[in-house]
Amino acid sequence: MTESRGLVLVVEDERHIADIQRLYLAREGFGVHVETDGNAGLAAAKAMQPVAIVLDIGLPGLDGLAFCLALRDAGDWTPIVLVTARGEEPDRILGLELGADDYLTKPFSPRELVARLKTVLRRAAGPPGEPAGRFGRLTVDPARRTVLRDGEPVELTATEFNLLAHLLQRPGQVFTREQLLAQVWGYPGYRDTRMVDVFVSQLRAKLGDASPIRTVRGVGYSATPPNA
Repeated sequence: MTESRGLVLVVEDERHIADIQRLYLAREGFGVHVETDGNAGLAAAKAMQPVAIVLDIGLPGLDGLAFCLALRDAGDWTPIVLVTARGEEPDRILGLELGADDYLTKPFSPRELVARLKTVLRRAAGPPGEPAGRFGRLTVDPARRTVLRDGEPVELTATEFNLLAHLLQRPGQVFTREQLLAQVWGYPGYRDTRMVDVFVSQLRAKLGDASPIRTVRGVGYSATPPNA
């Protein structure tokens, strides 16, 4: 018997898609609960405390973007994989900016969904290594997965924390976007490097002028040591 990996909440209004997701996730040992509209899904997320949420954007009642915003505003950082039939980049980018951890665009392979979900959960489990305890005005605790700026907590998603910690492990080293996708996201060869830019932008916004992340034009990103 497969060991349970925890409960995944699927919020998807297309029944046949939800049924396929349920089947493939159950095969991998996940418990699965399905809701077909955003309001019921949000209530289920709060009541059931799933290990992850697979969230369609185009939902009746409360759409996926509003769902994601409401959950994050409530301080709930359960990993979210967004699913959308919309091919436009702004929807995907906005979802990441609202706190989603990853996204898939329909149509997609259910095996890819399972693989992405497992990767998101591995990132959330951490710790990603041992970054420096203090870095300028930042204090990073890898065991608790917390970040303080000038002694005040900064709320980060699992992916944001992992990206920051990865850069801080090697101060001054320049990483290409492709390297970061492979090393932080676990997606070697993934072509959509825009995801890296979105998460860097989010980190900079949250860390403000204490952010150590620097852009190396034409190459990628690095964490600059204090006073460098």
